[in-house]
Amino acid sequence: MPQGTTPPTDVPVEPVSLADATRIWAKIGWLSFGGPAGQIALMHREFVERRRWISESRFLHALNYCMLLPGPEAQQLAVYIGWLLHRSRGGIIAGTLFVLPGFLTMLVLSALYARYQQLPVIGAVFFGLKAAVLAIVVEAVLRIGRRALKSRMLVAIAGAAFVAIFVFHIPFPLIVFGAGLTGYLAYRFIPPSISPPSPDDGGGDRHFLIDRLLAEGKLDHIASSRRRSLTVLVVCLTLWFAPVAVLTLWLGRSHVLTQEGLFFSKSAVVTFGGAYAVLGYIAQRAVEHFGWLTPGDMLDGLALAETTPGPLIMVTQFIGYLAAYRHAGGLDPDLAALLGAVITTWVTFVPSFLFIFVGAPFVETLRANRSLHAALSGITAAVVGVILNLSLWFTLHTVFHGTQSVQWGGAQLDVPVWNTLDPAALALGVAALVAMLRLRLAMGWTLILSGIVGAAWQLWRMPV
Repeated sequence: MPQGTTPPTDVPVEPVSLADATRIWAKIGWLSFGGPAGQIALMHREFVERRRWISESRFLHALNYCMLLPGPEAQQLAVYIGWLLHRSRGGIIAGTLFVLPGFLTMLVLSALYARYQQLPVIGAVFFGLKAAVLAIVVEAVLRIGRRALKSRMLVAIAGAAFVAIFVFHIPFPLIVFGAGLTGYLAYRFIPPSISPPSPDDGGGDRHFLIDRLLAEGKLDHIASSRRRSLTVLVVCLTLWFAPVAVLTLWLGRSHVLTQEGLFFSKSAVVTFGGAYAVLGYIAQRAVEHFGWLTPGDMLDGLALAETTPGPLIMVTQFIGYLAAYRHAGGLDPDLAALLGAVITTWVTFVPSFLFIFVGAPFVETLRANRSLHAALSGITAAVVGVILNLSLWFTLHTVFHGTQSVQWGGAQLDVPVWNTLDPAALALGVAALVAMLRLRLAMGWTLILSGIVGAAWQLWRMPV
């Protein structure tokens, strides 16, 4: 059948072997550009429309659960579908191959950045990429906002989340909890303010492989079992924390590698709402609290993550690499950087397998739960406010060369130093935003063209 052709729905879908599925997951991993939205769209096209592995309703149900979890929802969705098809082995293969191409690519780019960042041509290219990243984040606010903010209640939740994190610096996990609780209570007491979809009868569509196998009773591993869940919990927790324990015993709790293992383990369980929401929390801690990177480094790392395959949260690998390279603490910088990249990636993604393997069997029984959807709607609305905060943070550090903290009504705000405005950065950011929003230019082309234009401008300004 030609590439991209949708099979006729009246033809039975044959079961797929683990070997064939592995080849397909490898392909997905290398093609998964475009951040969470692009990756989810790619999986939908491959598994719902083209290969008919999973029905639309079951795909969306799995996605909703993954969005409710902390961590990278696109990778978790891959683990979920792989688990449905081929048990834990399938989930491990799907989740690993979804991350591996991005890990390898980001490792090479991080090494080049750490060594050659000071070269004029490298700085010139990143000048343009930062403008494109700003446009991408602003576009994400608008895209997610249009989809998520469908009532005044949800708009109010988004606004409250923005004020909470930008003005009062309330921890992100508390914002997520409050938004979920507000969504749930709004559904219970003011139902019109949040309208969950009609209940799903759970029957699925037998024209899709997973749904047909489930209906025929051939996927018995999806049945929930407390004993199995406890076993998976113990195994995953051991795999998760054993490397962190080894680093603590070897290097001590204060070493940068141990601190990375502990911090990114924490961020893996408290950062809800997708990659863009996560970045606001991680950037604040990595830059302001630990002092591992500068705001410019964070923007450069996000630009690299946007141009590589795999989850956008791979920017954490860049942070881990660069922080360990610069603060090796007695180790060889190259060895420390490699270990930093590995431990950061490990503790960022291992929890995703835990959440799916333990939670998915129970979630399969919740397809018609309206209260869960209402809580998820509240969290998604809060994520819009958090991403708005992230876009403002990027704007301040891209368009201005300096910021300062001021007191306002008992709160501390970061405001720009106006005489440090960079007109070229502002113009390039606006141009990138117009290219994406008005001209519908793809994200990849926007990044490439912004990098070229920015580099040309910066190099032209340099003295001969």
